[in-house]
Amino acid sequence: MTYLKAPKHPQLKPSDLKLKVDPDFFKFESTSNVPSIQEIIGQERALKALKVGVELWSAGYNIFITGLSGTGKLTTVKKMLEAIRPQCPKLYDYAYVNNFDNENEPILLVFKAGEAQKFKHDFNSTIQYLQSKIPQALEGKHFKEQRKKIITEFSSKENELMSNFEEKLKKESFSLGQVKVGEAFRPEVLFVLDNQPIFIQQLEEQIRLGKIEKKKAAEITHKYAMYQEELQSIFKKGILLSQQYQEKVQNLEKENVEVIVKAAISSLMEKYQDEKIHKYLAQVENNIYNSLDVFKGTKPKTEQTEEGIIIDYFKEYEVNIILDNSNTHECPIVIETTPTYNNIFGTIEKFSDGKGGWYADFTRIKAGSLLKANGGYLVLNALDAFQETGVWKSMKRVLMYGKLEIQDLVSYFQFSPVLLKPEPVDINTKIIFIGSNYLYSVLASYEDDFKKIFKIKADFDYEMNRSNKTIEQYIQVIKKIIESEGLMEFNREAISKVIEYASRYADDQNKLTTRFSFIADLLRESNFWAKDNGNKIATDYDVSQAYNNSKERHGLYENKVSEMILDNDIMIDSDKERIGQVNGLAIYGNDFYSFGKPTRITASVSLGTGNIINVEREAGLSGNTHNKGMLIITGYFRETFGQKNPLSFTASVVFEQGYGMIDGDSASCAEICALVSTLSDIPLRQYFAITGSVNQKGDVQPIGGVNEKVEGFFDVCKARGLNKKQGVIIPIQNVKNLMLKDEVVEAVENGEFHIYSISRIEEAIELLTGIKAGKLLKNGSYEANTVFGLVEKKLKLLHKRSKPAKPNSNNKKNNKETRKSK
Repeated sequence: MTYLKAPKHPQLKPSDLKLKVDPDFFKFESTSNVPSIQEIIGQERALKALKVGVELWSAGYNIFITGLSGTGKLTTVKKMLEAIRPQCPKLYDYAYVNNFDNENEPILLVFKAGEAQKFKHDFNSTIQYLQSKIPQALEGKHFKEQRKKIITEFSSKENELMSNFEEKLKKESFSLGQVKVGEAFRPEVLFVLDNQPIFIQQLEEQIRLGKIEKKKAAEITHKYAMYQEELQSIFKKGILLSQQYQEKVQNLEKENVEVIVKAAISSLMEKYQDEKIHKYLAQVENNIYNSLDVFKGTKPKTEQTEEGIIIDYFKEYEVNIILDNSNTHECPIVIETTPTYNNIFGTIEKFSDGKGGWYADFTRIKAGSLLKANGGYLVLNALDAFQETGVWKSMKRVLMYGKLEIQDLVSYFQFSPVLLKPEPVDINTKIIFIGSNYLYSVLASYEDDFKKIFKIKADFDYEMNRSNKTIEQYIQVIKKIIESEGLMEFNREAISKVIEYASRYADDQNKLTTRFSFIADLLRESNFWAKDNGNKIATDYDVSQAYNNSKERHGLYENKVSEMILDNDIMIDSDKERIGQVNGLAIYGNDFYSFGKPTRITASVSLGTGNIINVEREAGLSGNTHNKGMLIITGYFRETFGQKNPLSFTASVVFEQGYGMIDGDSASCAEICALVSTLSDIPLRQYFAITGSVNQKGDVQPIGGVNEKVEGFFDVCKARGLNKKQGVIIPIQNVKNLMLKDEVVEAVENGEFHIYSISRIEEAIELLTGIKAGKLLKNGSYEANTVFGLVEKKLKLLHKRSKPAKPNSNNKKNNKETRKSK
């Protein structure tokens, strides 16, 4: 059969395969003549979003920054904030002091920035002043005379009480003695018999001896009981008298030190005009009056309890400054790289008595980065924060209510009792989360109130437009990296090569990557190889060596796959022709390093009902996108061949020797070509590989990883020997994405390798078969002797074979006779 020959399809020119940068374009010989740039380039959208987020001080205007890793989000956010230079609210110092009314609830004092240290110094000086002045005031002659007078008065009244009582006892033949009880003595009423005092319990013995009558003894016992009660009453009066004495002495001491204390406290109040500070100082003043024993030295400054805890009586007068902004003159920007609960929200450090008891006081309250950034910005990795226990719930609570309650993580989970409940801090910190788009979408969809507290999303772009202006800016960024890293200078050929790799990283001739971590790594390694090669300035050879060496370091898996292909363990044809078999192209690896290799795709057809079996799906190895691609292929066949004839076939498509998950629809073109080849019995050229997605109408759609795929098939062909027929077919939309290695470009330029771009599936079929695909005629059939014409012919044949055979007239007659005889 003579087929209609396919029209010649133009291949891509070498200039289409890479957009090179002519070194003569640059007006410098090396980067030594290039100024560095301080501003951030390629992130205009993110900068606008950040400007709104950082300058709009309203509830909920926190920022969530998204973008790929390597775009410098974490390291450049601080620079962005400094570049924007937002107007921040006033900064304050924060300190906790003892609450003398309730020690479990420490008081928060807020000062203007820089005043907390002054207050602490002044307050400590005041306490030290009182420590020295109070004892002096209580050693004065006037105070001693007054105190002596009170003591004399007390002694007189006390003696009067006892002497009157003793006189009364004496008249009734009683006296007052003492009884030893343990190590102490207590007063006891005694009866005097024959000038000898006896205990009341001895009366029974005196009755037996006949020294006293029983009736008299009863009277004595009755009187004893009365006097004993009276003695107790006298003791109560004595205690009351003693209390009055103590109160008078305390009042006297207070009167004598009041002038000093009030003067010292008033001086602080005049200096610090704040109502809350005044209330605290009033508490301090009252406590000093109640703690004069400590100030005057009659009570030690420190004591050790039975549990072994040392009590410092002057510790309650300390000032615990948890945030000192005295040296902060600009808006605070805190980058928290370890966002644990304690690091962000602060904690209360506890100490043990060694016996299982835990204690804490206001001096052990510590601030976290959230408070340190108060009035400014706290930058942290969103994923790290969500992985840390308790961080997100507490963060959401703080952002919703603007209050920070400092507690330790153990108390947060109520594993131990809360020892202290410090007064909450008013928080006005802007939170800047850095994370992925996926994390943002999950939080926005499933986390309540997320959008209320993170109203600003700043997207970091992973690429920027490539133009003469942006290239100039890009070179200035390169210069900045060279300066900051202390690298050697790069000549203009080397810079040209770096720009080419920047487009390669972006997978687009008209773009440059903004993942500057990749560029910085390339510059560092180029500097290393330049030194290793003995160069004083980095050249394009050093840059290429750095790039290729980086690929080689991560290329073990790629080498193993290549070896299996060359050893025919993985069966790939790169020559001749075969029916129902085509070379697809697959991507292996990850975002950091990926490579492409050909994969064999085959199709088989039998009688059926128009079903196309996805073998990968049946085996549980197909992803959702690949499943969708197979359904689209089914739709394409119905659209193209099912309008006139039923699709009376069942086909199966498989990625041969595929043992892992397969996803994506970039093999759709290859799968259609394999099916068409099987239905038409026309072989496909195995020296071609093809990649491309397709829709139901036959339009070819772009795919990803085009450079890796082309280079992957080229490497296989080169290892086996180029035959000047081999090549790759790609979607026409992907031409702008080509930034191929020089080796491929040279092979194309020398006619040893070919790259074709297509926009319709018919073009792919013609390239792979060399036969015209075929147009649909007015009668609804495809041209004869074309690929589609042969497919249509095969479908008619399959449909005919699928119909059950009709019985002839002789068979009918014989059947009737048979039934009659029965």
